[in-house]
Amino acid sequence: MAKILIVDDSSLSRRISRRILTEAAHEVFEAQDGISAIEQYFLVNPDLVLLDITMKGMNGFEVLEKLRELDPHARVVIATADIQSSTQTLTKAAGSKGFVTKPLQADEVVKVVNAALQGES
Repeated sequence: MAKILIVDDSSLSRRISRRILTEAAHEVFEAQDGISAIEQYFLVNPDLVLLDITMKGMNGFEVLEKLRELDPHARVVIATADIQSSTQTLTKAAGSKGFVTKPLQADEVVKVVNAALQGES
């Protein structure tokens, strides 16, 4: 079981992610925006962050950059409806350990999260 921080401004997306990850026996924490995500990261010390890109205030790219700046070992998986290959390339270059597209498919989320937790990308 890993501690996972879900960061998404959509409460529906957070609920779906929570269900998928708790059914996979992970302990889940939530943040609804970038500032809360950074605060929660240091309060919870999660094993992995599941991060949306499109959010008000700090977007996911900014959150990813800040987390990697503050903790170079932060493991982040991007969860977004943006399916462009350029977005995947940019998030990988910024240090993400995986990428899943919305609408989330439970088997894909679990596969990508587990690979990131095991150090694969």
